[in-house]
Amino acid sequence: MNAFTLLPFIVLIAAMFLMTRSAKKKQQQAANMRNDVQPGSGVRTIGGMYATVKEVNEDTVLLDAGPGIDLLFAKNAIGAVLSDDEYNRIVHGVEHDLKSDAGIVPDDASSLTETDESDAAAAASDDKAVDLGKKDAAEDKDDAADAAEAKADEEPKKTDGDTDAK
Repeated sequence: MNAFTLLPFIVLIAAMFLMTRSAKKKQQQAANMRNDVQPGSGVRTIGGMYATVKEVNEDTVLLDAGPGIDLLFAKNAIGAVLSDDEYNRIVHGVEHDLKSDAGIVPDDASSLTETDESDAAAAASDDKAVDLGKKDAAEDKDDAADAAEAKADEEPKKTDGDTDAK
């Protein structure tokens, strides 16, 4: 056999080896994560339920899902062990990561524009009409009439169905 005929098989075997190796690595990491679960940790199950670990046994985990609600799960049902900040953010809506108030958007627009009383008094005394760029009513009517005429010229004329086309 020629070396070039064996090359595709060698590449295929190498690719399969690399894929199974990465899958085994992920499984090992998940098993280590489940074995390192401690009571008091916040977890998310593979079903999407958030709870606090109450007790850890060899193959099972007792979870506290709420006041007076204890659930027994298999360790394999733990999807992720969450940090305390992440668990409190998701379950209780508590944000511990507030570093400054600069990034917070206010609920109303009053705090967006800060004016002093002297600025407000100057604005009140200035009674000039402000031009907002509006056109006169006569110019608006002329522009509307011109637009209507241009539109009418562009549209084909409608007939009652009698045409010479065959």
